Amino acid sequence: MTSKKKRQRGSRTHGGGTQKNRRGAGHRGGRGNAGSRKHEMHHHGPWDKHGFTRPDDVQETVLETDLQTLDEDAALLAAEGVAEAEGDGYRIDVRDVVEGGHDDDVDVVKVLGDGQVRNELHLLADAFSDAAAGKVEAAGGSVELTVSGKQRLEETDNDTTDDANES
Repeated sequence: MTSKKKRQRGSRTHGGGTQKNRRGAGHRGGRGNAGSRKHEMHHHGPWDKHGFTRPDDVQETVLETDLQTLDEDAALLAAEGVAEAEGDGYRIDVRDVVEGGHDDDVDVVKVLGDGQVRNELHLLADAFSDAAAGKVEAAGGSVELTVSGKQRLEETDNDTTDDANES
C-alpha cells in the first residue's frame, strides 16, 4: 500500500474536499471545455508586443540559390532554353532560373558558394557571395552583376564610406 493511500485510510473524503464534492462534474464546472462561453471565462492579459516591423517599402525579398544546384542543372537548363551553352561552359541568368517557381516580386537574387563547380559557368545575378565568385572564377567562369545589383553595390559602398567619414 502506498504511503498516500495508507495516509488516507479512515478519512471520510480521501483528499477530495467536503462530502458535497466529487459528485459528477458539477464541482469542476462541467466536463472538458464545457462552459467556456459563460461560466469559465478566462481573462488573460494582452500578449506582449516586442520588436519592430520594418515598412514594406524598405524590405527586400531575397531569393538565394547555390552553385551546386546551378552546376548540376546547367545542361538541363540549357535544354529547356533557360541557359545557353557557350563553348565548354554555360551562360546562365540566375534570375530566370530562380524566379520561375515564385509568383511574388523578387528584389534580389543571390548566388551562394555551397558545392563544387565542375562546369565553366558564366553567371548573371544581383549578388554573389565571395565564396561563390571565387569558385566560379577558379573553374574558368565569370560572374557579372545585373544593373540593379551594381546599384545596390554602389549604395552599400557609399554607406560604408559615409560611416567611415563620420567617425
